[in-house]
Amino acid sequence: MDINVSELKAHLSKYLRKASRGARIIVRDRDDAIAEIGPPAPTAASWRDRAQEQGRLRPGSQDWESLEITPLEAPVDIQASLRAVREDPNEVRGR
Repeated sequence: MDINVSELKAHLSKYLRKASRGARIIVRDRDDAIAEIGPPAPTAASWRDRAQEQGRLRPGSQDWESLEITPLEAPVDIQASLRAVREDPNEVRGR
């Protein structure tokens, strides 16, 4: 299905509904095709998979099923720790 830009602007919702149902819509400016609207490709990978394929994300190697959480030897007062950081963050970091 081919439509021109003004038709798309006037009835955008209608064409988006058609695209969501599987229609491929070619948008033309004068006689030149400038865009295609349609449902996402069925093989589209998630952002995480695409980032891994492009080398921008390295997957972790932790085996979360075998992770064991050990209890702390002494209780920690979280509120006191947060107050100390807010009062003097350099002192808490040992600077």
